[in-house]
Amino acid sequence: MSQTNWKTISNRPPWYFVFPAGVVAFCLSFTIAYLVWRAFEGGIDSLMEVLWRPRTLDLLWNTTRLAIGVIAVTTIIAFPLAWLTTRTTFARSRLLSLLCILPLAIPGYIMAWALLSLGGDYGIINRLTGWGFPRISGYWGALIAISLYAFPYLFLNLRSALLGMDPSQEDAARSLGRRPAGVFFQVILPQCRPGYLAGCLIIVLYVLGDFGSVTLMRYETFSQAIFVQYQNLMDRRTAAGLALLLILITAVLLWIELRLLGKVNLYRVGGGTNRTAQLHVLGWTRWLAGPFVAVVISISLLAPLFAIFFWLIEFPPVNEIGRVAAAVGDSLTVAIPAAFLAGAAALPLAYLGVRYPSGISRGLERTAYFGYAMPPLALALSAAFLSLYLLPFLYQTLFLLVAIYALHFLAECMGPIRSALYQASPRLEEAARSLGCNPFTAFFRATFPLLFKGLIAGIAFVFLSVMKELPITYILSPWGFSPLAVNIWDLSNEGMYAEAAPHALALLLFSLFFVGFLMLREKRL
Repeated sequence: MSQTNWKTISNRPPWYFVFPAGVVAFCLSFTIAYLVWRAFEGGIDSLMEVLWRPRTLDLLWNTTRLAIGVIAVTTIIAFPLAWLTTRTTFARSRLLSLLCILPLAIPGYIMAWALLSLGGDYGIINRLTGWGFPRISGYWGALIAISLYAFPYLFLNLRSALLGMDPSQEDAARSLGRRPAGVFFQVILPQCRPGYLAGCLIIVLYVLGDFGSVTLMRYETFSQAIFVQYQNLMDRRTAAGLALLLILITAVLLWIELRLLGKVNLYRVGGGTNRTAQLHVLGWTRWLAGPFVAVVISISLLAPLFAIFFWLIEFPPVNEIGRVAAAVGDSLTVAIPAAFLAGAAALPLAYLGVRYPSGISRGLERTAYFGYAMPPLALALSAAFLSLYLLPFLYQTLFLLVAIYALHFLAECMGPIRSALYQASPRLEEAARSLGCNPFTAFFRATFPLLFKGLIAGIAFVFLSVMKELPITYILSPWGFSPLAVNIWDLSNEGMYAEAAPHALALLLFSLFFVGFLMLREKRL
């Protein structure tokens, strides 16, 4: 087949890729549109009254203050760790990198549960020492819990930026007389900017969407207020208005990041060098680095593990074994189909974006990514409103829950598939078609085997995310459906820390297993 014929074919994407991609984009767009309609249902004056009331402004201030605080704390934690593991002779840096990533396996609400269970009159510290250690709650409790969970996102982005720098630029700066401090601030930090902003965006989006940690810590944010309005007061119009404001804030953040990074160029003009940067000898500073690393790892990883095993030993969960087993079964019941559904939906979107680049395919992709950036509580509320109004037979069904999981985490599955597609030559399908295969058969025989590993990795990402997801699960779960995340939150919210421990351990084991799987895959690649 000639090159001209291939171009002609590439301008006409197959319908069996276009149709499912269009369905996914329509579902995501429709949920957002319905939420907008529901917020404006009472008229613009009623909506403005909700948005401009003093309580809304207080929630905006609380959420902003928490986001800024989390960014500050995660920066203080993540940047030194990224520097130590990439640019210094710090011993066992690979082990440190692993320990810095593992807190991702401990969801924010488990971190909050662990912190709450340490303090108070009946907390772990009081039981062990008799000292009435105050229970951490409110702003500082939410700040610590979310920061300890979220700092690996920033660490991974900064570490990737530091590893990807061209050392010749630093050499050139030194040859021009720049001192080490000048090289750091004028060469290294500017190249960390894209990774830093990307990590900060992920963390801020998590803060906007989280309601488990802030609710346990009794700190009022937008997500916590939306949940209260919907769950307790059943004021759905107010909840829709607040959720719409949350989506607008998300859109503004995405626009700001695009503006900040739109004109950033950090690529090489020449060929560059193919060597790693010179490692800095710590010297006396290792006596500061060691305690810093020990404190971070102890609080973010060992403290939750210690809390879990303390309650398990103090109160053996004999009566909770059956409930934990049922919760594991409920979690797997939705996590497995949601992960495979996300993989099936991500494949046509990624394929169209890579093989048939156009304004339409880019628009379809961006819809999927905005569905991921959309706060999960807002997406869950939109799905709940939509099903109640148009499709009441779907309300609080496993089908709706699995579908919303797949739509929300779709972007997590697209990344590995896109990477694999960029490495798979389109000439393979061209050769298959020249041998008489139709386009559908040519794709599955020539290209799909090359995408399989990326697809499995994406499915694993989604599976892990669904297992830990709380807002969507809590809003859309059917009556009597109690997965691990819901049980942990319910028991912790009632102060039943010992009863929550076996559920937290089960979820933690699943999370650690899949984090290890993904890291092993990255090492092999």
